[in-house]
Amino acid sequence: MRLLVIEDNRDILANLVDFLELKGYTVDCARDGLTGLHLAATGHYDLIVLDVMLPGLDGYGVCRKLRESERVATPIIMLTARDALEDRLQGFGSGADDYLTKPFALSELAARIEAVLKRSRGGGQRLLRIGDLRYDLDTLEVERGGQRLVMSPIGLRLLAILMQKSPAVVRREALEEALWGDEPPDSDSLRSHIHSLRLAIDKPFARPLLHTVRGVGYCLAER
Repeated sequence: MRLLVIEDNRDILANLVDFLELKGYTVDCARDGLTGLHLAATGHYDLIVLDVMLPGLDGYGVCRKLRESERVATPIIMLTARDALEDRLQGFGSGADDYLTKPFALSELAARIEAVLKRSRGGGQRLLRIGDLRYDLDTLEVERGGQRLVMSPIGLRLLAILMQKSPAVVRREALEEALWGDEPPDSDSLRSHIHSLRLAIDKPFARPLLHTVRGVGYCLAER
């Protein structure tokens, strides 16, 4: 599981990252709203932990832009010292999935993360569709036009990322990081997997869904 933590307090951020990594999560972090927004919009994360009081762009603004402009459905837990009802309502209104008031026990945050991830896995986001392409994330079955498609493990991961981000363009760097972390293989590996994915989901069919945006990355969309 890959998490993004957006928190401007250096000590709190260090504690959160250390704790979550001990829990087995892979954690990326940002200390201001604009950097966090960029990472959340271009990377692939299972959940975002987002502080409200951030320099540059506050957590409400980050959350709202992710939901409305970037169309990112990644679950978000907001952290704040504000515990008034109107603050919590503002958090949920901007698109947050849960709201945790500071100070909090790290064990409570871990429990909230597990609960939100469990809800998101069972909340209808497990069946991805683009046109006649269908991917069931629970059974790992991929079909197009009713025809079952055979995919490699990396192909399945790549397909999930592109379908979850559709119709947005996903940058090459974001795909490489999501697939291989900080140690991607040679520069032709992603291109090779994209080629294999295109052969699987597009070649047997009249209308292509996988598109290359030269110099930027790739997207899955009906055009």
